[in-house]
Amino acid sequence: MDLESKQGNKSTGMTRLPNYRSRRGRNCCFICLAVLLLLGLLFLILGLTVFKAKKPVTTVNSVSLRDMDFSVDIVRLQVHLNVTLQADLSVTNPNRVGFKYDSTSAILQYKGQVIGDAPIPDGEIGSRETRPMNITLSVMADRLLSDSGLYSDVLSGSGMLPLTTYVKLSGVVRVLVKIHVKTTTSCDLYIDVLNRKLANQTCHYKTKL
Repeated sequence: MDLESKQGNKSTGMTRLPNYRSRRGRNCCFICLAVLLLLGLLFLILGLTVFKAKKPVTTVNSVSLRDMDFSVDIVRLQVHLNVTLQADLSVTNPNRVGFKYDSTSAILQYKGQVIGDAPIPDGEIGSRETRPMNITLSVMADRLLSDSGLYSDVLSGSGMLPLTTYVKLSGVVRVLVKIHVKTTTSCDLYIDVLNRKLANQTCHYKTKL
């Protein structure tokens, strides 16, 4: 083999080496891209199935009348009323991750007017955990003195006092991304003032993602 032939073979080998490296680099890029696509698809499937965000469920287990005291001022046509209610709630988090909620208040209303409240501190409910909440609501008697409707409600034939309890929890569930959740519970109550007992209650629930 002459010198010219050797130089030709050497030149051919140098040309093939960069081509091989270029193909190997492209193959590595394709493999990395395929792995990333598969991981993205896996996370998407998990987010839509196993880790799909579910609505927390709030349940009112019971509402009881702990204390009540009232007197009637016939001269001023006023009723002095003190009422304390005990509400036992439970919040269930069906998600596989925790539900963090902000601080809020339970509210007691009389015909749309807020007459009492109780603070609920912020917290977190773990995965598939049910958290009991015991809330004590007391009527702020001074807020009812100027309400003439209270006098007629208490001294009417039925003697039923209509009240409403309202609780709203707002928080987030982190399932791949942060998802905001709001769950509200309201109960319409009727207190038999003359017999000093809770006569009837109807509760409503609503949750929004």
